[in-house]
Amino acid sequence: MPRVIRSARLLGVSLLGVGLLSGCVANNPTGESVALTVESSADGCTVSATETPAGAASFSITNTGDQVTEFYLLGDDGLRIVGEAENIGPGLTRDLVVQLAEGSYFTACKPGMTGDGIGKAAFTVTPSASGTVVNTDLDAQVDTANENYTSYVKDQISQLVTGTDAFATAYLAGDDETARALYAPTRMHWERVETVAESFGDLDPKLDLREADLEEGQDWTGWHAIEKDLWPNDAEGEFEPYSAEKRAALTEQLVTDTATLDANVQELSFTLSQQTNGAIGLLDEVATGKVTGEEEAWSHTDLWDFQANIDGAKVLYAGVRDILLEEDPDLAASLDTEFAALQTLLDAERIGDGFTLYTDLTPAEIRALADQVNALGEPLNRLTAALVL
Repeated sequence: MPRVIRSARLLGVSLLGVGLLSGCVANNPTGESVALTVESSADGCTVSATETPAGAASFSITNTGDQVTEFYLLGDDGLRIVGEAENIGPGLTRDLVVQLAEGSYFTACKPGMTGDGIGKAAFTVTPSASGTVVNTDLDAQVDTANENYTSYVKDQISQLVTGTDAFATAYLAGDDETARALYAPTRMHWERVETVAESFGDLDPKLDLREADLEEGQDWTGWHAIEKDLWPNDAEGEFEPYSAEKRAALTEQLVTDTATLDANVQELSFTLSQQTNGAIGLLDEVATGKVTGEEEAWSHTDLWDFQANIDGAKVLYAGVRDILLEEDPDLAASLDTEFAALQTLLDAERIGDGFTLYTDLTPAEIRALADQVNALGEPLNRLTAALVL
């Protein structure tokens, strides 16, 4: 029987900011760490080595550029944040100490602390000669999972801000081809953390409301209102393209609401139960909108959203997986299998950097995706109970 966790830390709600500049994870059992240096410049992110043995690693990050910068150590998916050093001013040096398990990672820097960063490079953690490098301090693992997910949410919303600005500029200028190309990739940042965004009252409907969900007299703003204008040939019935004035109003509202969302997440932190329930919520989003083709009624870019929801759920799961391995290894094995099977089906629909349009999927392909979502949902629904009850 799995050991029961009853720490108040797992159940409480916190709105305090989280700092990750140094020592954010548990200590190496050997008491030693491998020292690496990082140079973050205006156009590069140079790490002194591309691999290190498992255990504690210390990154000393020096900013040689002219903007405040950040340094990220990312998981093998390039999304999950394992460690982060932020707010490093020009000419300053900050240290980040992390305990790393064997595996594949990425390093990256973010001059200006906006966008998706530069200098992303593979980083490998090799087996440790001493062997005993896995942290067994449960509270420390929980703290690390909560802190790293907080950083991930902030990073995704920051990238959403940058992408939204570019999208809005193109749409307002009447460059519909560019706007259409930016639409789905930019929305993926929203979809990866959608359950967090939904917690801020009316921001979610202002940004993401579908026409089918409009109430009588409700103003329709946000992504899907613009989507209909960008893909008018797919709109049912007579559709009158928006005027320049309406385009201006929609873009201004979209940019403003996205900036408000970014400001709101700066003060957030998360508990373990919020993470596990967030993963469940993201899969629910897939089941109720993406796999049915209801989310992107005109662009039919539902699989971009599908992948992004799964990205977010996988990040949440990966953050707590080491804890779950101690509590319920059979459930961890089941989740590993079902996540991998669903990703295989999605990968089969990839076309370049994107996916097959939903309207081009066969009924058999849609059924296979729906069945695998259900197969993943069963073990995922047990995740919270396995960790926090």
